[in-house]
Amino acid sequence: MAVSRINEAGLNVNQYGNRNLIINGAMQVAQRVGLESSTRNGYGSVDRWSVLYTGNDEAPTQEQVDVASGTTPYDLDFRKAYKITNGNQTSGAGAGDYIGIYYYMEGQDISSSGWKATDPDSKITISYWVKSSVAQTFYAKARAYASSQYEYTYSIALSADTWTKVTETMPGNSNFSSLVNTNAAGFNHNLMLFFGTDYTNNKTLGEWAVKDNANKSPDMTSTWYTTNDATFEITGVQLEVGDTATDFEHRTFADDLQKCERYYQVLVKHGDGSGAANSILGGSALMYNSTYLSVTASFRTPMRTFPTLRSADSTGCFKFYRNNANDVFDDFTQAGSRTKYAIEMYNTTDVSGTAGHGGFIETVNSNATLAVDAEL
Repeated sequence: MAVSRINEAGLNVNQYGNRNLIINGAMQVAQRVGLESSTRNGYGSVDRWSVLYTGNDEAPTQEQVDVASGTTPYDLDFRKAYKITNGNQTSGAGAGDYIGIYYYMEGQDISSSGWKATDPDSKITISYWVKSSVAQTFYAKARAYASSQYEYTYSIALSADTWTKVTETMPGNSNFSSLVNTNAAGFNHNLMLFFGTDYTNNKTLGEWAVKDNANKSPDMTSTWYTTNDATFEITGVQLEVGDTATDFEHRTFADDLQKCERYYQVLVKHGDGSGAANSILGGSALMYNSTYLSVTASFRTPMRTFPTLRSADSTGCFKFYRNNANDVFDDFTQAGSRTKYAIEMYNTTDVSGTAGHGGFIETVNSNATLAVDAEL
């Protein structure tokens, strides 16, 4: 059902639910905090958003931050942003260096979105708020995964420390054969904070072209990259079918969390429980034999694909309670048994007991976290 309301430009437009193809565009959900490193190459902070980099003298840091009151994004009800802080690149801007913010979406989501990707008259529009501590022109690019991969590059001119609304409308392309229609990556968007000359040249802006790893954008200014601890923030990302950027579709935290859990899901995290902040892992725990502790955990949300276990790598994280006894152990190892709905984990180094005895698992210290990862 359409609901009429006034948009940011003062125009009366029809608002539809589920317009936004981006999950966690308001950067509300950050499940990885406490398990992943903030300097991890890939996903490490805000769900569904990653920073990829190479050739750096010092790794960039990614984090979820508060949007300051009194700013335009705050007045539009954005409370969180995704922030990248540059490391100190003491050797300068190398030709093979890069740092970029990436968002990947499943092919089946873009192919069923209503965007007729092979029709130049069919449009898709991305919009978001960004802020850089350094004034310069950045570039961004979208990639569509057809029989050949195509990229569309556009520029973003930013003043220092100023939130700026970015909007870009992209047409379909008659050269596309068809988009990927599976749970694999079918579309991505990349904010290029810096890409060295190994990846850039004289890219024509505002049109689709076959992906060229040596020409992703025009040559880039390196000011942001060579400024120690330069920052870049983004929030309010919306991708929608049509040639108009409508008001951001705010979702509840619970809605965004459930969508994020298809890709990454915390099974247990110390501090989520009561008492001494110990948390109980849901699922069955059983001594398979005298030294093999087997634990099965079900997922709240079915995963995109068979997930990978991420277990806290620290000393004395978990405790197995059974038959008036308990064993403290460090972490779990992923067993071969896993589906989109559940996973079996085991420990064979720190626990001993009687085969067939069951019990439950509780976290012991602040490093105790278990998660499953099925990200693109």
